[in-house]
Amino acid sequence: MLSRRTFLAASAAAPLVFSRRADARAANDKLTLGFIGVGTMGRGHLGGFLGRGDVQVVAVSDVVKERTDSAKQTIEKRYAEQIKSGVYKGVKTYPDFRDLIADKGIDAVVIATPDHWHAIPAVLAARAGKHIYCEKPLTQNLADGRWIVNEVAKAKVVFQTGSQQRSEFGGHFRKAVEYVWNGRIGKLKTVRIGVGAAARPCDLKGEEKPAGTDWDMWLGPAPEREYSSVLCPKGVHGHFPAWRDYQEYAGGQLADMGAHHFDIAQWAMGTDTSGPVEVLPPEKKSDRGLRFVYASGVVVVHNEFEKGKDGREIKADCVFEGTEGTILVSRGGISSLPDTILKEPIGEKEKRAYPSTDHKKNWLECVRSGKETICPAETGHRSASICHLGNIGYRLKRKLKWDPAKELFVGDEAANKELSREPRTKWKI
Repeated sequence: MLSRRTFLAASAAAPLVFSRRADARAANDKLTLGFIGVGTMGRGHLGGFLGRGDVQVVAVSDVVKERTDSAKQTIEKRYAEQIKSGVYKGVKTYPDFRDLIADKGIDAVVIATPDHWHAIPAVLAARAGKHIYCEKPLTQNLADGRWIVNEVAKAKVVFQTGSQQRSEFGGHFRKAVEYVWNGRIGKLKTVRIGVGAAARPCDLKGEEKPAGTDWDMWLGPAPEREYSSVLCPKGVHGHFPAWRDYQEYAGGQLADMGAHHFDIAQWAMGTDTSGPVEVLPPEKKSDRGLRFVYASGVVVVHNEFEKGKDGREIKADCVFEGTEGTILVSRGGISSLPDTILKEPIGEKEKRAYPSTDHKKNWLECVRSGKETICPAETGHRSASICHLGNIGYRLKRKLKWDPAKELFVGDEAANKELSREPRTKWKI
């Protein structure tokens, strides 16, 4: 087994090539998967992939021993008949994800770690020729997102960002996008996104670290601090931990669900490879109302909605307001004002969205075909970037001009320092 130091040195020097194992295998062979992170989200993905006959989960890694043990038990129970017949040799458990990535028997990885732990595993997996499914938001900071995009492009591996709304949830978001694209609400003027507040600095009190938890590994590139069960719950848990709320590890609710909903806004505006040109924080101190201005003139508004005649907000996950009507879409459904907008279906000759109704299946199909997924690294990075820009706007509380091509603030060096973070020394790669 490679040591950590040896693997990092080897991956930095190794040629960046397409995964030879996956590229050469027959169409009916199973792809072998390794899971990096098997907390609540990771276990959800694990259940989804275990139900598929075209893959085989062969390894898991987590910083909490109880979670790797639980995942191993789940997998081997599912593959019990294959173990009995000798077809399946069991699950490997790796306390250190780098050893999982170094395993040559693995074709692809699923990364479901906290946001601050997405970039390094994704980059090292790409360098090792592994295909990647990585949860959203893609990164904790904007510079790490560009790093992932560049490394994935060099390695020519297939990457899927976990922005499932593009594929799933009854096709409601796809339908909304197609109606916007085909001018059913006239010229798009405003998009309103219903998600919570920006990230805040972590002020949690330290606790005694439980046995079986590698807290230093959980922190990884993030600043050193004492253990907190709020950030890394003890053992196997069933909730989504609150590391999402703190800027050292994530981007707050603005980024957590925002990465889903801003992603749909970007899709509808046709800006999957671009972004806004201005970031305007609210005039008064508030955790809502920040605006992103695009070169087209479209304004995207964070968590601030118009009120109807009854005084209630006309609210949804995504609200698209045009010159001739409004479309409201959430995971539970889609509606329009006036309601006649949605009564005429999109025609076969009108502009249609990338066909995908199963996000995991789309990734696996693209691994086999070499085609681009519905949400590749560039798209995932650009959607996460909106969340990063929003967080910076709320922190700095001033108008910011953004160059989406250079991915820099214009004439504002103080703001540009917010785009990246120096990792702890041991995690400089």
